[in-house]
Amino acid sequence: MKRALIILSLLLIFSCGEKEPDLIVTGNIKGLKKGTLYLQKLKDTALVTLDSLEIVGELPFELHSDLEEPEVLYLTLDKNSPNTHRISFFANKGITEINTTLKRFAYDATINGSVQQERFDEYNKIISKFNNQRLELIKSRFEAQQSENDSLIELANLDTDNLIRRKYLYTVNFALNNKDSEVAPYVALAEIFDANIKYLDTIYNALPKDIANSKYGRELNTYIKKRKQEENN
Repeated sequence: MKRALIILSLLLIFSCGEKEPDLIVTGNIKGLKKGTLYLQKLKDTALVTLDSLEIVGELPFELHSDLEEPEVLYLTLDKNSPNTHRISFFANKGITEINTTLKRFAYDATINGSVQQERFDEYNKIISKFNNQRLELIKSRFEAQQSENDSLIELANLDTDNLIRRKYLYTVNFALNNKDSEVAPYVALAEIFDANIKYLDTIYNALPKDIANSKYGRELNTYIKKRKQEENN
């Protein structure tokens, strides 16, 4: 009896000493019977796995990770096929719930979690419209090239340039209007990294101190300095 009490006490001590994960990612994937889920982050230019889970049967999943500050992570599904199934989301400490389907893994995803994710959803909703228009213009330009119609080719090129310009201006305005969120420096780096340096400068200089000192704020500052140095050489 005494020995059992000692073992129980030790188990309680160890369980109390275990650190709770900063981030819990949970959800369901409708239609998935078997596969491997990975929770990943981008480090330098490579994806690094933070946690993984073998899926057998259509059951809820749960992945864990430590997280120092808000950043974009990836939920990746491997089904041993050539196609990549990946969802990006803006993670913060706490619980993020991701529900989707196997058939349209990225497109059907609904994500509930951080306040940063809410801003990220708002941005992506508009950007997806720009991307759809871009696909339509690519199709129009291809058809114009097939018919060897120089006027239509020129028009398609002009429309594409205008669309890109509008997309960049939307991103700049979004970042400035959401300067109090880590999403602002992220979209600047991810979507308009090749924009005129003055736009990136404007975004960075508008960031409050805590956002400027965040992961993506620091990366944006480093990137701007690198661009300026390259342009001056």
